[in-house]
Amino acid sequence: MRTSRRAFLTTCGAAALSLTGCATRAVPGGSQGTDYPAHSVQYILPFDPGGESDTTARMQQKPLEDALGTSVVISNRPGGGGAVGWSELANQVRPDGYTIMGANIPHVVLQPLARGEAGYETEDIKWAYIFQSTPNALVVSADGGHETLEDFLEAAQSQELTLGGSGSFTANHTGTLTLAREADAQLTYVPFSGTAAASPALLGGQVDALMTYNTEALNLQDKGMRVLAVASEERLAEFPDVPTLVESGFDTVEGAWRGVAVPPDTPKAVIDTLADAFAQVNKDPEIIERSEELGYHLEDMGPAESADFIERRKEADQKLLEQFDMLSG
Repeated sequence: MRTSRRAFLTTCGAAALSLTGCATRAVPGGSQGTDYPAHSVQYILPFDPGGESDTTARMQQKPLEDALGTSVVISNRPGGGGAVGWSELANQVRPDGYTIMGANIPHVVLQPLARGEAGYETEDIKWAYIFQSTPNALVVSADGGHETLEDFLEAAQSQELTLGGSGSFTANHTGTLTLAREADAQLTYVPFSGTAAASPALLGGQVDALMTYNTEALNLQDKGMRVLAVASEERLAEFPDVPTLVESGFDTVEGAWRGVAVPPDTPKAVIDTLADAFAQVNKDPEIIERSEELGYHLEDMGPAESADFIERRKEADQKLLEQFDMLSG
């Protein structure tokens, strides 16, 4: 489904790859936008392998290499619900375009607002492109006794139920908090390092449910799990028989938007080159087909539109955290 809205690691001698590269190296000419990219680009995902961000980047790799005219090396640097990577992006990575990083909304908005020392500020994340979104989905075990959303919430009104999800101060986290408040339900959120780490907890019975994304919900449904609801404005084509939380009476529309970001001082010409490349990727027939198959909703927001979107989200998310008394300081 296509909608309208729209990480150069250098090697220091024989040392391992590092986000910052060798500090003594001169910034390549590409940082001036004259011949970028002149060599390979490192595309870093601040989440575990196997989750949505990782899957998407590996889908994008070949068409992105074609668009940039150079090799793209993908690696993972998980931790802190993405905060470890974004902190390094904001404070240590050279602004030359040779290290780009996957970034998620609302994560990059919520974390600095809620944590006194997130390691970065939202404004430190310079967006090149927002290319995708995935709504939240509530998933339970098919043999857990909850046939419907109503069954699940009724049980949660008389006993505490645990919901696993990807990270703290993420779409899964705030989606759980909002549903618990609106349904007057005893829902305790259990954060994992990413979607791929959360799902085994449901399959193994360590949590009662997952607040995950529609894409992972498709995978879990194939493994015998039950999808109770989605947090989109309208029903999803991939789940035509699954109700939205909105139609069930809850003002809960939430999910993740994914894109690619660079350090704050990256030259505009480099950012524009990256934006053009990711726009081309989103037009690739294989990307369109695979995205529809896997439940990824393509978005097309360039640097300016991405910045505007982040500003609107920051205002809304600040109000949300105020409601839960979760604002830092």
